[in-house]
Amino acid sequence: MAWEVVIGLEIHAQLATRSKIFSGASTAFGADPNSQACAVDLGLPGVLPVMNERAMEMAVKFGLATDAQINQRSVFARKNYFYPDLPKGYQISQMAIPVVGEGQVSVVQTDGSEQVVRLTRAHLEEDAGKSVHDQFTDATGIDLNRAGTPLLEIVSEPDMRSAAEAVAYAKHMHALVRYIGICDGNMQEGSFRCDANVSIRERGDTELGTRTEIKNVNSFRFLERAIEFEIERQIDVIESGQSVVQETRLYDADNDETRSMRSKEEANDYRYFPDPDLPPLVIEDEYIEAVKKSMPELPQARRTRFVESLGLPVADATALTADRQTADYFEAMLSDAFKPRLAANWMQGELFARMNKDDVALNDVPITPVQLQGLLVRIEDGTLSAKSGKQVFDELWMGAENADAVIEAKGLKQISDSGALEAMVDEVLAANPSQVAEFRAGKEKLMAFFVGQLMKASKGKANPAQLNALLKEKLKGD
Repeated sequence: MAWEVVIGLEIHAQLATRSKIFSGASTAFGADPNSQACAVDLGLPGVLPVMNERAMEMAVKFGLATDAQINQRSVFARKNYFYPDLPKGYQISQMAIPVVGEGQVSVVQTDGSEQVVRLTRAHLEEDAGKSVHDQFTDATGIDLNRAGTPLLEIVSEPDMRSAAEAVAYAKHMHALVRYIGICDGNMQEGSFRCDANVSIRERGDTELGTRTEIKNVNSFRFLERAIEFEIERQIDVIESGQSVVQETRLYDADNDETRSMRSKEEANDYRYFPDPDLPPLVIEDEYIEAVKKSMPELPQARRTRFVESLGLPVADATALTADRQTADYFEAMLSDAFKPRLAANWMQGELFARMNKDDVALNDVPITPVQLQGLLVRIEDGTLSAKSGKQVFDELWMGAENADAVIEAKGLKQISDSGALEAMVDEVLAANPSQVAEFRAGKEKLMAFFVGQLMKASKGKANPAQLNALLKEKLKGD
């Protein structure tokens, strides 16, 4: 029986504000447990929440970036449930009227095709605290530092049909929220988390099957593995004559499986009602226009510009606009003295390879865009060979000031003088008369031998293009 997979994602992006969504407490990561939970976060008697305007601004940015409806009047609600890390007994969220309504994004898949994924909504809410189970033998610790941290929950339509598509969408959203500066995207610190809603149905059916929700997956690799396991589990359940149960499941990375956590709640289980302490969130037209003017160029528009204006292949443009920092670095490298393709090749080749080898992030790379630009100018104008360019790159990585200084100090300047090169060619041919005769008799593979001899004679400094042209001309002569 052919099964069709149906997947929707709920992404929780922690907004990059310095303080919490309804209080002035810090959102900095890594503080001592319970040192950043104030009276508002704890819901102590007599305190009132006050909306953080920066969180609202970031929600509007996301709405603009996803071509979504921005509800100029949205309402906060109390989502009621009892859990040790939720001291108030409720979470402030949005239910009936979220700040961001329907939108869509275009996601580039691994084969280069684009898929439109519809967005149902994106709403503001506060995070709960954290239960710590692994530091005590007979108790659970509660850290309330995260309580009240601002989140934007981004809910997709069930438009994805494979784990790979879901991961591509998650990566797209991860890049987007960082691009527009609303989330740092640090998955290890919990700043970007995914819940995956997974169901299967017979291919051709239009009704959705019973779904399960896999909660709080914090890596793309685990997201793919969790979805793939859940697909196989649901198929096994149905094909054995049983029914899939609607429930919340957790992914166990150690055993590569999902495990039942609790039965899946419905909205009415949370007894949502408008929060009496918070007035409706009202966003004026002028405010939206001001936010729009502050928006950076979006990844899709930048990718299109790189293809159409710079002449880059789609794959290169996609890789170089995967995040804003990479795209900014690349554009800062560009010069009229060389083609953009040269910069793209060096960034994706030498620079990325060295970053991976030394486990260095782009913001910690010791070579500035201007330094790399100077190196590429010297390759383009013939001062450096590509091989010597790599040597200069290594010196820049180790702290050298600029390419010209390295070229001078190391004596790496390429020999491009036609007279000097011609003399070299004449000397090598005169020293190898039998090989010259064999070449002229049809043994053209000897060209590599002559090139090797000439590069040895020039200590690798001869301009390869000029050298090859001169060598071919001389060998064809009488």
